[in-house]
Amino acid sequence: MIRGWYTGASGMAAQQVRLDAIANNLANIDTDGYKRDVTVSKAFAQLLLRRMGDDGEYLHPLGSGDKAPIIGKVGTGVEANEVFTELEQGSLKGTDSDFDLALDGTGFMCVSTPQGERYTRNGSFILGKEGYLETKEGYPVLGEAGPIRVKQNNFQIDKDGRVWVNADYQDDPLGLVGREQNEWGEPVLLDTLKLVDFETVRYIAKQGSSLWRSTEESGPALALEGRDRPKVIQGFTEASNVNPVTEMVRMIEVNRAYEANQKTIQTEDASLGKLINEVAKV
Repeated sequence: MIRGWYTGASGMAAQQVRLDAIANNLANIDTDGYKRDVTVSKAFAQLLLRRMGDDGEYLHPLGSGDKAPIIGKVGTGVEANEVFTELEQGSLKGTDSDFDLALDGTGFMCVSTPQGERYTRNGSFILGKEGYLETKEGYPVLGEAGPIRVKQNNFQIDKDGRVWVNADYQDDPLGLVGREQNEWGEPVLLDTLKLVDFETVRYIAKQGSSLWRSTEESGPALALEGRDRPKVIQGFTEASNVNPVTEMVRMIEVNRAYEANQKTIQTEDASLGKLINEVAKV
């Protein structure tokens, strides 16, 4: 009966991990670029039950053998094995801002942080005080040549991630001297968004603030080129891939499973109390 306590308790602990993941998904349902977490559980090894002392033992040349019939197996509990992220594409929603970008396809945009280069699918950007394209936390968005510096209403980003600006050769607010320019102020190529992916993208780790970091299991970030690059859509952001109805159904499942494990512990406790207080007296 003591084993039943541990089995029920392990089930409750596993459901608590599931509930935390679901609650986090629901809390970030309106966070641009958020990817929902899913919990994977695994069972502990099962025990094989036999009837003891049934027909005794039999002898053979190599020694004795137990021929007690097998009753069946009993589970010894469950544990939360892993919380991984489903990287399905979220829906695209239009905005009124030229600073908003969405990726249609697999890949990540790069930003510069004090901890090093980080990666995001949240394309809700702003114009920083120094004219750099930044996240809302103030991290500069990276192009292949470094941080991207633009002016409001003076740039466009095409589906290939190329940043075009209207720069007058006589007035050079963006420091374009030495680059390909046009004296009459026609669009010129400033930079190209740095887009990356990972060899084993499943193992990248969430850092917070819609940022991701590489891990030893995911491998380093790999620059995307040519047809491997996702399409960049300006004026749109990618919504989270959380389905609120699905998450609410899963939350109900978790509550029911938690209650079932709780009742298992209560039943085991009542049985043990009866064994000690009543059967032991006989």
